[in-house]
Amino acid sequence: MVLNSYTVGPFSQNTYLLTHKGEGLLIDPGFYDHTEYQQFKRDLKENEIELLAVLLTHAHIDHVLGLNKVLADFKVPVYLNHTDLYLWNNFSSQAARFGVRTAEFDFIPEPLPEMSGMELGPFHFDVLYTPGHSPDHVSLYFKDENLLIAGDVLFKQSIGRTDLYKGDFDVLAKSIREKIYPLPEVTEVWPGHGPKTAIGFEKVNNAFVKG
Repeated sequence: MVLNSYTVGPFSQNTYLLTHKGEGLLIDPGFYDHTEYQQFKRDLKENEIELLAVLLTHAHIDHVLGLNKVLADFKVPVYLNHTDLYLWNNFSSQAARFGVRTAEFDFIPEPLPEMSGMELGPFHFDVLYTPGHSPDHVSLYFKDENLLIAGDVLFKQSIGRTDLYKGDFDVLAKSIREKIYPLPEVTEVWPGHGPKTAIGFEKVNNAFVKG
């Protein structure tokens, strides 16, 4: 499996494209301008990748800002945890807070509940429910690759903010200690912002949540 990372948009958000056997999963499309999105499309075309689906770790604006661009070109399913759809249903209100004008989404994504062994095409992964930064947050664990797409739960020596809708530090810390830190220490953590890190490193060096 190959992971491509795109740092995009006004929030310097990390959008990920996972590819394997000619197929791809797009995670948290935050594409904001034309250049960012066209680079993603070129990568698909040049590597002859068929896009299978879009997965969202959560529905904060910076993680879904480019979704309409993607869906205008690719007829693929979108997956999001359904525990709390407030952020999804109020996308335009979120956007307005940051001076971005956009319409609400006109569909409900496919559910992405906590589960072991989810399969999409050649991809096999676990969905970990990790609230605290947002009430709909999941992290995606690819065991065979020792890889975690962590969204905005865990960053290098930091954690996701908890001052937004239903943010809660205690809930976030519990998610990290009970769902993230038990993973093998060699697991690479690819966050929603900033550089990658590793479970073992964060358990020792994270100033907010120790292992």
